[in-house]
Amino acid sequence: MAKLGKRLKKAYTTVDRNKVYSLSEAIRLVKENAKAKFDETIEIAMNLNVDAKKADQNIRGVIQLPHGTGKTYRVAVFAKGPKAEEAQKAGADIVGAEDLMEKIQAGEMPFDRCIATPDMMGLVGRVGKILGPRGLMPNPKLGTVTLDVAAAVKAVKGGQVEYRTEKAGVVHSGVGRASFDEKSLLENVHAFVDVVTKARPAGVKGTYIKKMTLSSTMGPGVTFALEA
Repeated sequence: MAKLGKRLKKAYTTVDRNKVYSLSEAIRLVKENAKAKFDETIEIAMNLNVDAKKADQNIRGVIQLPHGTGKTYRVAVFAKGPKAEEAQKAGADIVGAEDLMEKIQAGEMPFDRCIATPDMMGLVGRVGKILGPRGLMPNPKLGTVTLDVAAAVKAVKGGQVEYRTEKAGVVHSGVGRASFDEKSLLENVHAFVDVVTKARPAGVKGTYIKKMTLSSTMGPGVTFALEA
């Protein structure tokens, strides 16, 4: 831990906490400071001028990043018959109905995203209290309650990320890995910011995006603004 402390301390000296960098500069700094022994996740945090307690300002959705996140998502699908076969062919890791529900009830949840066909939602509802708090409850607004399970599975596997506002009005998500080249990270960040910007609630007055920060798993945050 002492070595980690020294490394972080040195990393913070490379970043001016009072400066707003261009996105290109921020990516360069974040990549340079991502020196852990693993491929660090690059994360974006957007501080928004929204009140997450108000339903109309609690924005939530999904974004298809052009270069994915570098993370392998494990996908579970609630489906039966032909739809179950479609999900399996599309690459779903776990497919089931009552048996999948029983696994979840037993605390077995080896998956990161959960998809369901509409007819399965009665069954899914029985484990809603388990899935909900973990952010795993299928939702039609997020495209995870659908008849087109193959497309939904491929979207998740292909780098689709979910975003939602947290208590302080912050939206954050992984947008790649330290091993990504600068161009890929640049395009992923632009795609993320564009979608969140377009999701601006009608009731928000004044400045919508208060601050944007980019960081790696073990590195300091770098405040940035998009180039004009």
